[in-house]
Order: sequence, then C-alpha cells, then structure tokens
Amino acid sequence: MKKFTSLLIGCSLALAGAALAQQPNEQPTPKNKQGTGKTHAAQAAQGANAAKPEATAAKQRGARNERAMPKGQKGEATPKPAVSTGAERNVSGQSAASATPGAKQQAQQRKKGMKTPAANAKASPSATPAKATTTASAAPAPAAAASAAPPVSAAGQQNARAKGMGAAKKPDPQQVQQIKSQHANFRAQPKPQQVPPVTFNQNYRIQGSDRWQGQQYEVFRSYHPERHDQGWYRSRYNRVELIGGGYYYWNNGYWYPAWGYNPSAEYYAYDAPIYVGHRAEPPDKVIADVQALLQQMGYYKGEVDGLLGPMTREALTAYQGDQGLTTTAVIDQPTLDSLGMG
Repeated sequence: MKKFTSLLIGCSLALAGAALAQQPNEQPTPKNKQGTGKTHAAQAAQGANAAKPEATAAKQRGARNERAMPKGQKGEATPKPAVSTGAERNVSGQSAASATPGAKQQAQQRKKGMKTPAANAKASPSATPAKATTTASAAPAPAAAASAAPPVSAAGQQNARAKGMGAAKKPDPQQVQQIKSQHANFRAQPKPQQVPPVTFNQNYRIQGSDRWQGQQYEVFRSYHPERHDQGWYRSRYNRVELIGGGYYYWNNGYWYPAWGYNPSAEYYAYDAPIYVGHRAEPPDKVIADVQALLQQMGYYKGEVDGLLGPMTREALTAYQGDQGLTTTAVIDQPTLDSLGMG
C-alpha cells in the first residue's frame, strides 16, 4: 500500500512538472500573432504611408477579441471604412450578418483581420482623389479671372475715348456751327497769372519747325520775331488790331504778333503765327472755337479763354497726333481743316 501511494505521488509530481514545462510554450502563440500583426502593419505602413500604429493595435485587439464577442456586436466594434459602402463591415471585411461562429471561418477571419490594416492603408488614399477633385473643380476660377479684362483707370478710359473720337470721325458740322455762333462776339482777356506771357527774342525760332515738311508749314519754318513801330506796320499791313492784350497784324490767312507796335500792350501767350483762313476772323475767336471743340472731344481740360497757352498747345498736339497730322502745337491750316473750321 505504501508503494502504491508513493507511486501515485510520484506520478502526480511528474504530471505537475510536465504541466509546468508545457505552460511557457503556450504563451508565444499570441506573441507570434502580435509579431505577425506588427510585421503586416509595418509592411502596410511602408507600402501606403497611411496606417498609424494606434490603428494597427486596435485592429489586432479586435481580431483577438472577436471570438469572445457576441454575434450581434461584431459590426458595432468594427470601425467603418474610409469610403462608406452603405453597410457596416467587421474586421474581416465581410458583412456582420454573414459571419458564422465556425472555427474554420474564425481562423480565416483572424488571418484576414491581421491583413485588414494593410487593406485599410491602401484604401485610405481614397480621400486624395476627392481632394484632387475639389482642387480641380476650383481651378477654373483663376483661369476665368485671368480671362477677364483687366480694370482700366479713369484717365486711361478718357484718353482712349478721346483718341477713339478723334481717329474714328471728324467733328460734326452742326457742332462746329453751334460753337462758332456761341463765340460770335468773343473777346479774349489777358490772364498773366494763369497764362504767363512770352518775351521778345529776335533769335527765337519755333522749336522743331525745321522738320515740318510741306508748303502749309513754310510760314512756321521761316518765322522769326521782328520789332517795328506803328508806321512800319501800317505801311505794310491793312489790319493791325489789339487782341487779348497784344497787337496782331493779319497777312494772307495768318495773324502775327506785332512786336513794338505798342510797347505797353505786348501780352502774347505764344509767339507764333495763328492760321484763321482767308476770312480774317480775329485770332482769339478762332482759338476759343478750337478750345471748345477740343474740350467736347475730350482733349482740352482748361478754360475757353481764347489764349494759346500751354494747355491749349498740349491739346492740339494730342489731336494732331491722333489724326496723323504734323504735331505743331499751333493752329495751322491742316489742323483747322481737320476740325472743319477752315
């Protein structure tokens, strides 16, 4: 009996030792599973650069705990894919309603569950096309803005409008006649503060006149001021008149400054001949007509004063340039004919 008891005790100790010896070998399995999961997650992260370690660990815990979860809770514990398919899916990617508790399918689900992070990692870039689509849809806006005409300043519009009016057509004859009738009794007044007078210089020549080609500009090319007394002017010219603070004499369609006729009345805004045609209209009236017409056409911004000052000469230059005329900055025959006042 003692031998039997000793044998029974020895067998028990042997079984206990064998059980203790087998117990460490059962633990590496989840470690290997975890290692396998980590390996797949690392490969997925390197392949797609999208899956995070936290998401990988969550997927692994979901795969291990799947067997312990009730059938109806599997769909709740599984996160939804990045792109909605209209039905909730579990870790294996199958519908929760189609999952079976069989051991074989559970093993397949565990294997698929460990591969799910990689699949999710590949699926995660699906958000990129959406962003690209949004960017592409917004891209035509700058193109449309670029195709729109750039804004033009008020000065640019006014200049373009003035050039268009000057180059497109001649002034309306009715408009010209209306302006002339308004200035029938026009008389210019000297304004030395607004328009400073020029001084006598016998060596003066009109700047640039040597380059003006044509017989109609010969008067300006050959002009040089002369100073004489009243007797000299009266013996040569039948019309000498005080106009706008200075005396002018008329000769063959042009008015010239009569320097020396009366030294106390020598206010001249510009020293040059003024063409008025063979009707011998006073030069201040012709200047006022030209100023008013250029003002309506958008070239002249000053006052209609009948004085050939800097602003008037600037307006004449702009108009002559737009009409393809020689830019003389004075009232000459081609300019007056172009304005319909010849």
